[in-house]
Amino acid sequence: MTNTTVEPDEATRLRNKVVDELCADGNISSPEIEAVMRKVPRHEFTPADTPLDKAYDTYAAVITKTDEHGVQLSSVSAPQIQAMMLEQAQVKPGMRVLEIGSGGLNAAYLAELVGEDGEVVTVDIDPVVTDLARQLLNEHGYGRVHVVTADAAEPIPDLGEVDVVMVTAGAWDVSPAWTAQLKQGGRLVVPLRMRGLTRSVAFIQVKGEHGPYLESESARICGFVPMQGSTAHREELLLVNGTPEIGLKFDDGLPADPHRLDNAVTSPRHELWTGVTVRIQELIDTLQMAMAISLPGFCTMAVDENSDSGMVAPVNKRFALAAVEDDTFAYLVTRRTEDNKHLEYGVHALGPHAEQFADKIADVLRDWEANRRGGPSPVIRVYPDGTPDDQIPADRVIDKVHSRVSLSWPSA
Repeated sequence: MTNTTVEPDEATRLRNKVVDELCADGNISSPEIEAVMRKVPRHEFTPADTPLDKAYDTYAAVITKTDEHGVQLSSVSAPQIQAMMLEQAQVKPGMRVLEIGSGGLNAAYLAELVGEDGEVVTVDIDPVVTDLARQLLNEHGYGRVHVVTADAAEPIPDLGEVDVVMVTAGAWDVSPAWTAQLKQGGRLVVPLRMRGLTRSVAFIQVKGEHGPYLESESARICGFVPMQGSTAHREELLLVNGTPEIGLKFDDGLPADPHRLDNAVTSPRHELWTGVTVRIQELIDTLQMAMAISLPGFCTMAVDENSDSGMVAPVNKRFALAAVEDDTFAYLVTRRTEDNKHLEYGVHALGPHAEQFADKIADVLRDWEANRRGGPSPVIRVYPDGTPDDQIPADRVIDKVHSRVSLSWPSA
C-alpha cells in the first residue's frame, strides 16, 4: 500500500531491529502486525528533526507538541505501546475502525490491517495534528484514511457502526459516543485511567441482562498524553499542611475532610518492612491494582525536590503509591535484599494512627503476595452512568461522569 521509496539503509535496519525486539519480548505475536510494523517507515511520521535512533527507540515515545509550560499535548507512541494495542485490537481485513487521537502512523498501520475492503477513520481535536496527519498519510499512499477534526467524545457525524474503536490518548472516562458507535460484540481499546493508574484495556461490548456494558479481555500497563476536550480530567493535588514539599494526588476527588491531615507531619515517621519481596524487573501491575481496590483513600505521592527536607523518603520522588485514612497518610518504599536481586517493600506512615495504618497497608501487600501475585489482572467492566449498585459486580466501583467502572478480582 505504501509508495515505493528509497529509504536510508540505517532506517530499515533500525526498524527491523525494533520489530525483532518486540517479537522477542512478546509484544508482537501475530505475523500481520509484524509485517505492517516492518513495512511502514515510522521515522517519516515523526518530526523532521528527530534523530533516527530516537524515532526507532523501542520503548520511548517521540513528543510532537507541548504547551507553553512544557506539558505534552501529542506524541508518536513508543513502538512497544503501538504493537501492544494493535495486538489487543485484533483488527482484521474488511473491518471498519475508528481511531481517536490522530498522528498518522497508527492510522497507517490500521489501514494496512483492514486492507482495501476496510475503512479507517482517524479523529483528533487539534487541527494542527489532523492537517499533518492528512499530509503524511497522503504522502505515503494512505489517502483512503478519513481524517476528521473533532472532539471525539461526541458522535462522529455519518460514521455509522464500527468494529473497533481504538483510543490513542489517555482517557479518564469512557464516552457514550464510543460505545454507541461500536457494533454489538465490537472491541474498544483504550488507555483508561483508574484511581491514577493507567491500563491499556481491550474491552468487548457485552449484551447484559440489564443492557450492554463493556468487559475487559486484557489490561496492560501503559502511559499516554492525556485527552483534551470535553472529557479531559485532571488529578486533584492536596499539599499536606505544614510543608510545601509533599503533594498527594487524587484521581477521583479529594478526601471528604482533607484538613484532618493538617497535623500528620507533626508525628514521627513510622517505618515498617513487610517481608514482601519482588524481583528487580518483576511487573507489579497487580500489586498496584490491589492497593487501588483495597484502600479507599488510595492516591499517589510526589515530592518537590526543591523543597525536599527529608520528611518523607520515597524511592521515586515523582511517583509513589500512597493512601490516606482520616488523619494519617502512608506510602510504599523499597530496599534491596542481601542477594541484590530482589526488592523488599516497606511502608512509611505519618499521622496519629501511623502504626495501625502501616499494618493495614502491609496486610494488603501480604494478601497480594499470597493470593494475587502472578495471577490475572482484575476484570474491568464499564457500565453507563446511573447503573444501580446491585447490577454491578465489583470489589471497587469508580464513579466517573459518563460511566461507572468496576474492578473485580477473578474467581480462583
